[in-house]
Formats: sequence, C-alpha cells, structure tokens
Amino acid sequence: MLGQLLPLFPYFELYYQAMTARAIEWLDGKIRILDQSKLPREQIFSDLDNYHDVVLAIKEMRVRGAPAIGVAAAYGIALGASGIKTANKDEIIAQLNHVMQTFADSRPTAVNLFQAIDRMQKAARGDSVTEIKNSLVNEAKRIHQEEVDATRKLSQLGAELIKDGFTLLTHCNAGPLATAGYGTALGVIKAAKEQGKKVSVFVTETRPLLQGARLTTWELRQEGIPVTLITDSMAGYFMQQRKVNCVIVGADRIAANGDVANKIGTYTLAVLAKESEIPFYVAAPTSTIDLSLSSGDKIPIEERNPDEVTHIQGVPIAPEGVRAANPAFDVTPRSYITAIITEKGIIGEPYIEGLSEMK
Repeated sequence: MLGQLLPLFPYFELYYQAMTARAIEWLDGKIRILDQSKLPREQIFSDLDNYHDVVLAIKEMRVRGAPAIGVAAAYGIALGASGIKTANKDEIIAQLNHVMQTFADSRPTAVNLFQAIDRMQKAARGDSVTEIKNSLVNEAKRIHQEEVDATRKLSQLGAELIKDGFTLLTHCNAGPLATAGYGTALGVIKAAKEQGKKVSVFVTETRPLLQGARLTTWELRQEGIPVTLITDSMAGYFMQQRKVNCVIVGADRIAANGDVANKIGTYTLAVLAKESEIPFYVAAPTSTIDLSLSSGDKIPIEERNPDEVTHIQGVPIAPEGVRAANPAFDVTPRSYITAIITEKGIIGEPYIEGLSEMK
C-alpha cells in the first residue's frame, strides 16, 4: 500500500502548500509572493529582496486584488527603507518619499494601495534610522494582520445572507489570493460552507486576464465547493433561467455614496441582476472605502495594455494591428447594489450615512 502511495506524495505536498501558504509573507527582510500570473498551471513562490521588484510584481499583477496590493506595498516600503544606507533621519525620510511615490504610481484604482502608503508615511517615525526602519516593518505587519482579521469577520457576517442550497455567481477573484487574508466574496462563500450550508458557484472567466477561470475556480476547488465556469457573456442566461440566487463580488474602491469600482464587467452583472430581481452584494473590508470621493465618477480607472485583449497569455487571438481598448475596472452605481458587506457590519441604503459610520 505504501508503495502505491509514494508516487502521490509530491501531489499531496503541493496541495498542502497551496492550502496553507500565504499569498504574501514577510520573511526576514524579504517578501515572498505566490505568483498569480502562473496559476493554475504552476505554483511558483518568488522571494523579492528589493522594492523595485515589488512594484513590478504589482504592475504585472503577480500580486493583485485591492487588499493584497495594499499589503504588498506596505511590505515593499519597509523593504525599500531597509535598503537605504544612511544614518541621517532627514535623509532616510527623503529617500522614503521617493519609494512611496514609486508605489503610488504603480496602479491607480485600488484605494488600499494609497491608504497603506499613507499609513506607512505616518509610521516613519523614531529617534534613529534603526527605529524608523523597525517601525515601518511593524506597521506593515499590522496592515497585513488587520486585513486577515477584517476579511475573516466580514465573511462570517456575509455568510448570514447565504441560505442553504444557494447557487451564487461571482466575478473575477476575491479570495485569499486577492486579499492576503481569508477572502471577501469568496470568503463569504467559504464561511457559508463552514456553517454547514450546501452552496455552489457560477464563476465568470473574467476576460481579458481570466482571473475567474484561472484563480477563482482554483481556490473554490481546493475548498471543495462545487463550481461551474462560464464565459462572461453567459451570466444573463443563467440569471434568466433562475439558476442564480445571488451575485457577490469584491471591490477595489468604494466611494462615499456607495458607488463601487470593481473588475471590468461588474457593472454589467449588476444591471442583469437588478433586471432579474436577484440580490447583488459587494464584500469588502473598510480599508476599501474612500470617503474622499463623493461618487464613483471620481474614481480613477486604470487603462491597461491593449495586448491583454488581443492576446491570451501571449497567444494572439485577433488580427494583427486591430485596435483594442482595455479598461481594467468599471463603476457600479449604488442603485444596483443590494448591500455592502464589511467587517463592521452590512450596509444598505442610505449608503452615505452607513459608510461614513464604518470609517
């Protein structure tokens, strides 16, 4: 029997690593990330030992998801500080400002990035350069732990909205990979299962980078949750056939009035859900709320390389030279949102009052 099992041990080990390893870790002065661009075909962990590599990992979406981007940036700033060779406090602060600006320029939409930068800037205090560097590492660890705690809590609260036997539809990826914690939209689904509820999930491919097909199905299968992959254009069909009980997504930024920026295609799903009288939930930690923006039309939308549309993982799928557009996010107006699930409570209309109380 043992001889029969021995060839399977590498696969058992790979599965165990996938279930237990964090998407982002701080390891003695370096950052270890699970490269999300390689999943699900390869599970590759990369050790980043300078902040430039962390910025590049964010830009290339090897690290992605609003909370995870914020955590990676915080650790990246601490890593940048550790590489500054000076005993002068004013000099380290000046160089740190450059490091922080580099992260601020990496991606524009996810507000967690900018909140993490702000916190790290405030944490750069101490009587010596050593104290400043230690303070930054400790603050980055706090940011990470707060995301872990927040996503666990919001998932437990959100699971109360999910009934036994529900089939949910989700878009893009909002699990542990995207949050460096328990997950938001997928966290709610996982928590519902932990409560003993039988749930199943429709997952959209999420073009152009296929985060749903590559990442969300991978995470749900590891959790033992039944999953059906569909193309983005199939969602309306399954809603019309009454095969979806609710839609749940994550968020990259939530404006003060309740408008939500999330992966491109989210707005379409929200409109379809409302037409079909299906609840549409947004699950996000309060770190994703941006009270400085009055509405969603103020949220900056990232435009990515058109090659992501004309190619799939480097393989061309369109005629050479064809023009393509590639907005990475869209904004769902609050009128299409049934509720916003946070770690501090579930918010419905009026969103302005509810969101302001959460921050």
